[in-house]
Amino acid sequence: MIKRLINSRSKTITFSAGLIAFSVGISAILGLLRDRLLVSYFEVGRLDIYFAAFAIPDFVYGAIITGGIVAAFLPVFAKSIEEDEEKGWKLANNTLNALFILLLFLCGVLFVFTPLIVKIIAPGFSAEYLETTALLTRIMLLSPIILGVSSLFSGMLQYFDRFLAYSLAPIFYNIGIILGIFFLVPIFGIVGLAYGVVLGSVMHLVIQAPSCYFSGFSYKPILDLKQKELRKIYYLILPSIVGQISTKVNVVVITALASMLTAGSISIFNLANHLQAFPVRVIGVAFAVAAFPAFSRSLAAKENKKFLENFSSVVRQVLFFIIPISVMIFLLRAHIVRLVLGAEGFGWKETQLTAASLGIFAFSFFAAALAHVLVRAFFSFQDTKTPVIASLLSMATNIALSFFFVWALGFNNFFRDFLASILRLENITNIEVIAFPLAILISTLLQFGLLVWFLKTRVGGFRGMGVGSCLRKVLLASFTMGCFTFFTLRVSGNFIALDTFFAVFLQSVIALLVAVSAYVTMVWLLKSQEFLVIKKSFLKR
Repeated sequence: MIKRLINSRSKTITFSAGLIAFSVGISAILGLLRDRLLVSYFEVGRLDIYFAAFAIPDFVYGAIITGGIVAAFLPVFAKSIEEDEEKGWKLANNTLNALFILLLFLCGVLFVFTPLIVKIIAPGFSAEYLETTALLTRIMLLSPIILGVSSLFSGMLQYFDRFLAYSLAPIFYNIGIILGIFFLVPIFGIVGLAYGVVLGSVMHLVIQAPSCYFSGFSYKPILDLKQKELRKIYYLILPSIVGQISTKVNVVVITALASMLTAGSISIFNLANHLQAFPVRVIGVAFAVAAFPAFSRSLAAKENKKFLENFSSVVRQVLFFIIPISVMIFLLRAHIVRLVLGAEGFGWKETQLTAASLGIFAFSFFAAALAHVLVRAFFSFQDTKTPVIASLLSMATNIALSFFFVWALGFNNFFRDFLASILRLENITNIEVIAFPLAILISTLLQFGLLVWFLKTRVGGFRGMGVGSCLRKVLLASFTMGCFTFFTLRVSGNFIALDTFFAVFLQSVIALLVAVSAYVTMVWLLKSQEFLVIKKSFLKR
C-alpha cells in the first residue's frame, strides 16, 4: 500500500498543484515552527550568525540547483525518454554524475575560502561572530551536494507526475532541521543548527530515492561529458545559473548591508522573508512545478494551443488564490508575526519591524507567484536566456534601491517619518531594515512586468485567455472580503484583549472564517470559472 501511495500519479495540473500546495504548506508550517524554535533558543542578534552562514550554501543551491539543473534537465530528459527509454535513463545517470562532481569541486573551493567570503558577506560582524559563521558555513556546504542529487531525482519524479514523493521531500528537510534544534543544539550549541541542515538534506534525498527507483531509474557510473543531450543541458543551464546568481547576489548584498545596521537586522529580514515565502511557495511554486511537465510535453509535441490553454488556466488559478491571501496577510500581518515568532526572546520592536516588512512584501505576492509560472513557461520553450535578462535587471534595481532606501531611512527624516507613520513604527528609532522589503517589492514588480512583456511578444499576445475577466472578479471578491475582515477585526477588538497567545489566535481564526466565507460567497455569486474548475477537479479526484 505504501509503495502504491508513494508512486501514485496525478491526473490534472490543478490536482497536482493542490497536492504540491498542501505539502509545501505543511513544509512551510514546519519552517515557521523551525523559526519559532530558533527565536526561542537564541537571541535575535545571535541568530544573525546562522542566517549569515546559510547564505553561501543557499547561494550554491539556488544558483545551480533550484532554477538551474532541474529547469534545464526536465525538458531535455522528457524529449530523450520519449524517443528512447534507455537513452533517457543514460542521460539521467550522466547528468547525475556530472552534477555531483561539479558540486563537490565547487563546495570544496568555497570550503577553503570560507573565512574570506564570510568577511565579505558580514563585514559588520565581530571576530568571534566571523569565526563561528565560518564554521557553520563549512559544515552546511555538505547540504548543496546532497540536495543536488536529490533535486535531480525531483526532476525525474516531476516528469512521471509522481508528485507525492517529490512533495514530501521539503517536509522531511524541515523535519531534519527541527530535529537538529531539539537534539543537536543542546549538545553542540549553535553549531548544531548546521548539523541539522545536513540531516535535513539527507532526509530530502532518502524520501525520493525509492520512487525514482520504481519509476525505472537505476544508478550507473556513467560519465560522458560529450553526450549531445548533456551538452544541451549545459547550454540551457548556463543562462539560468546567471539568473539565479543574480537572485542570490541580492541576498548576499542585503546580508552585508544588514550586518552593519542594528543587531538583529539580518534575522528580522530573514524571518519576514520566510513568512512572505509561505504564500508564494504554496501557490506560485506549486502551480508552476505542477504545470511545468505539462508545458514541456505540449511544446515537445508542438501543441502550442494546448500550451496556451494550460498556461491561461494556471495564471487564472494563481490569481484566484494569491490576491485574497495577499489582502488577508496584510490585514493580519501583526497577528501572524505574534503567533509564529512571539517567543520570549522576540520583543515588541522586532515584532513591529517584522510585521511591517511582511506588510510591504504582501504587495508583491501576485508578481512573485506569477513570475514562477512565467519562468517555467520560458523554460518549456527551452529558453533560459530571456528570464535571465529580467532577473539581471531586477537584481540591479534591487541592489541600487537597497542602498538608496537604507540611506534615505537613516538620513532623510521626512521619508523616514512618512513610512513610520504608515507602518506604525513611530516609536522605533532605527527602521532601516524595512529598506530591503521595499527594494524587493519594486524589483519584483519590474521583473514580473518584463517577463509578461517578453512572453506576450513570443506567443503573439494573450487575447482570449480570460485573465482580465478573472482578475476583475477576484479583485471585487477580495475587496469585499477585505472590508468584512477589517470590520470584524475592529468589532472583535472591542471585547478581545490581545495580550495573550490564545486571544491573538482567537481573533485571527474569527477573521479568517469571515474572510473565507465572504470570498467564497462572492466568487460563487460572480460565477467565477476558476472556482468551478478547482471545485470540480478536487471533487472528481
